[in-house]
Amino acid sequence: MLDPYIPLVVMAALAGAFAVGSVTAAPYIGPRRYNRAKLDAYECGIEPSPQPILGGGRMPVAYYVTAMLFILFDIEMVFLYPFAVTADAIGMFGLVEIVLFIATVGIAYAYVWRRGGLDWN
Repeated sequence: MLDPYIPLVVMAALAGAFAVGSVTAAPYIGPRRYNRAKLDAYECGIEPSPQPILGGGRMPVAYYVTAMLFILFDIEMVFLYPFAVTADAIGMFGLVEIVLFIATVGIAYAYVWRRGGLDWN
């Protein structure tokens, strides 16, 4: 009864063993060439400073929020591609569902816009 799932279980076990083995073996077989550049903190190519006034300070959080919003809305729009491919097959139910999906994304976009999440200042 469960015979068709045996290859899937074996493949999952092999993938898990490979992942655990790679993480376990990396410190022992990897190169150990440490220098000042590798040990320094990295923040978008800007040298971090303990005082925000000196050296320009840290990157503003707005850059990270904008990037996350871009990823969020970009991934949501990727869900529209399967609808475009199967639009004829899913009929009126699919149309109603995709309209609800687009309305939800539109409400989220309006909320972010209203809260100032898209401002560059």
